[in-house]
Amino acid sequence: MKQLTIDVGGTFTDCLVLEESGQLQRFKAATTPQDPTQGFFAAAGKAAAHYRQPLDRFLGGVEQIVHGTTLGTNILITERGAKVGMLTSKGFRDIVEMRRGIRNLHGSMFDLFIDPYKPLVPRYLCQTVEERTLYTGKVLNALNEEELRAKTRLLLDKGCTAVAICFLHSYANGENELKAKRIVQQMAPEVYVTASHEILPVWREFERFSTAVVSAYIGPAITRYAARLQGSLKQHGFSGRLLMMLANGLVQVVDECVDRAVYLLNSGPAAAPSAAVHLAGLHDKMVGHRIHRNLLSVDMGGTSFDVCVINNGEIPTTTDAWVGEHRVAIKMVDVPSVGAGGGSLAWIDSLGLLSVGPQSAGADPGPAAYGKSEEATVTDADLVLGYIPGDYFLGGDIQLDLKRSHEAVARVGAQLNMSTDESAQSIFTTINTVMANLITEVCTNKGHDVREFTMVAGGGGGGVHAAAIARQLSIPIVIVPRVAALMSAFGMFTMDLGLEYARSCARRQNKLDFAEIDALYADMRGQAAKDFARIGISESDLSYRATVEMRYVGQFHEVEMELPGQELNAENLATLLQNFHAKYETMYTYSMPWRAAELLTFRLRVTAPPRPVEMAVPARATAGVEAALRGSRQCLFDGSSARVQTPAYDWERLEPGHSIRGPALVDDPTTTVLVPPGFFCEVDAYRNLVMRTE
Repeated sequence: MKQLTIDVGGTFTDCLVLEESGQLQRFKAATTPQDPTQGFFAAAGKAAAHYRQPLDRFLGGVEQIVHGTTLGTNILITERGAKVGMLTSKGFRDIVEMRRGIRNLHGSMFDLFIDPYKPLVPRYLCQTVEERTLYTGKVLNALNEEELRAKTRLLLDKGCTAVAICFLHSYANGENELKAKRIVQQMAPEVYVTASHEILPVWREFERFSTAVVSAYIGPAITRYAARLQGSLKQHGFSGRLLMMLANGLVQVVDECVDRAVYLLNSGPAAAPSAAVHLAGLHDKMVGHRIHRNLLSVDMGGTSFDVCVINNGEIPTTTDAWVGEHRVAIKMVDVPSVGAGGGSLAWIDSLGLLSVGPQSAGADPGPAAYGKSEEATVTDADLVLGYIPGDYFLGGDIQLDLKRSHEAVARVGAQLNMSTDESAQSIFTTINTVMANLITEVCTNKGHDVREFTMVAGGGGGGVHAAAIARQLSIPIVIVPRVAALMSAFGMFTMDLGLEYARSCARRQNKLDFAEIDALYADMRGQAAKDFARIGISESDLSYRATVEMRYVGQFHEVEMELPGQELNAENLATLLQNFHAKYETMYTYSMPWRAAELLTFRLRVTAPPRPVEMAVPARATAGVEAALRGSRQCLFDGSSARVQTPAYDWERLEPGHSIRGPALVDDPTTTVLVPPGFFCEVDAYRNLVMRTE
C-alpha cells in the first residue's frame, strides 16, 4: 500500500506519495489559511487524479499519512488562540508576565520605549489557589479543592475555553496538578485543560508555566482541526494510520498530539534536516564513502528561509526557543529562520534603501505575477531575470504574468533610479544576502566554518538561489534533491514514531545517587510502555536513547550529553564527564575540567523505528543530456546588463550520470534550479543535482 506525507506550509501544501515500488510522486496545492484542511485535500486530490482514481478509492489504498502543519505556529503568532485561564500556586500569579526581564527580543536591549509584554493570559484570568509542593516532591500543603472550584467557576464565568494548571515544583510531584485537572474536567468537560508537569516535567517555573500556557492557548484549535481532519479522512475512505509531525523531530498519533498541542509548533520545518541527512547518506552510499559529514539544511519556501547546521550527522536540538514573544521550552529541532521566501516583498525603507522581507505576499494575494497584487516579490524578480518559467510554474497549474511582474519590479526601481533589470538584480542580490547572513550567524554562533559544510537546498525557491548563496559563502558543494520543493514532506518519511520524557533532579558529580538515577529512568521507561501500549506498540519494539543535561557549577545553561550506556554508574561516569568537557570545548573553545559538573535534567527518547524508506534507483543515462532540453530563456547574471541565452533542461528527463555546465536552468513542475556561470552540475544515482564551482 502507498504512504503519504502532507506538509501544510505558509504558501503551499505539499503531498508526497511513496509507492510500494519505491517511486516517489510529488504534488503541490495552494495553502488555504482560512481552513487548512481544504489545502490538505486539494493536494491529496491532485495525487488521486495522477493515479486516475476518485479520492475515496485513492485514500482507501493508503496505509499511513504523516502530516506536518504550521497551524499552531500561525495561531500563536497571529494571536487567534483560545481565551485561557491559569490556575497557579499562591504568590506566583505573575511568573509568566514577569518572564526573565529579557529586553532584546524586540531588537535592542537598550531601547527605553519597548512596549510592555502582552501575556497570553491577562492578569485577571490568572487565579491562585492554596497548595504547595517542595522541590523534593514532598507535598507541604494539600490542594484546597473548595478554593480551586471557586476559582475555576470564576474563570468559566469569564468565558475561558482553556485552562492551564501551573503549580510550583510540580515537576517533582504532579499530585496536586493532577487533582486540580480532574476537578476542572469534572466541572467543565468541554474545556481544554493542560497540567504543566504533563507538558514539561522539568525545573524552572517560568519556562514550564509559559510552555503550558502556550499549549492551552493553541490546544482547542488543534483539537478542532484534528477532529475535522480525521472525520473528513474517514468520510473519504481512509482507514490507515494518521501521524503528526512534532517539533522535536518525531512523529506521533493524533490523540497524543492533541493532548500536547505545543509539540506541534514549528513541526513542518523540523523534518527538513532529517531529509538532508537521509539524502546525503544515500549519495555517500552510492559513491562508496562518506563525504558529507557536515551539512547545511536550507529550505526556502514562499514565506521563510530555514537553516539547520548539522555537524557530523547530528541534528541539533534546543530547549531555548521563543515563538514570537512567548517562551516555549520543549525540545525542538534547532531550525532558525528569517522572513525570506519567494513571496517576500521588496520595499524601500526610511533611508531610501532597498529591503526585501520579512513581509510576505503569501499564497493570497501572492506575487504580482499571480495577477492579484501590484507589489513586487522575490518571485517577480526571478521571473523578470528569466530564472523561472512563466508557463511551467507549479507544472503549469499557475500561469505567471510576466508583464505584471515587470511593472511591479519597475515601480521599485523607479524609487531607486534603476531600470527594471537593475531592480530585479538588486532584489535577487538583497534576498541572497539576507539568507547568507543567517547562515553565517548560525554557523559562527556554533563555532563552525561554513566552508567545511555541504549545502542541501530545499524548498520551492531554494534551487534558484542556492548557488548564489554558496558562492557568496565559499560553500564547496550544493545538493539540490529531486524532492527539493517537498523536502520537509520527504523528511517525514524518515522520522521515528516516538515520544520524549524528562525528569529534573539536580545533583553534583560527587553527590550522585546512581540508584536514584536508575529509578528516574525506570519511571520514564514505565510511562513510555503505557503510552505506546495505548497505540498498539509493545515494549519489546521500543528503542531508547538516554541523555542528561549538564553544566559547570554556577552556570545557568546546560549541554545535553548522551549517556555512555543505557544507565549511569560509577564505571561510565568518568567517560560521561570526559565527553562533557570535550563537547563543551568544541562548543565554546574552552573547558574547565578542574571544575565540578552538575547533572540536572535526565531525558529519555523512546522510538519505534518506521519502515525503512526504500527509494527506487533509476538506471544510468543511455542518451546524452541534450535529450533533456526543453528550450531556453534569456537570463541576466552577475550584474551584467546583457542577457544570455540559457538552456533549460527538463529534470524529469535528466538521468544519472548526466552533467551540465552553467549557465543553465533545470525546470521541474515543483521548482527550478539555477546553475550560474562558473558552476558545474552532475546528476547523481537518485537524480539529485550536485553542484560545484569549476
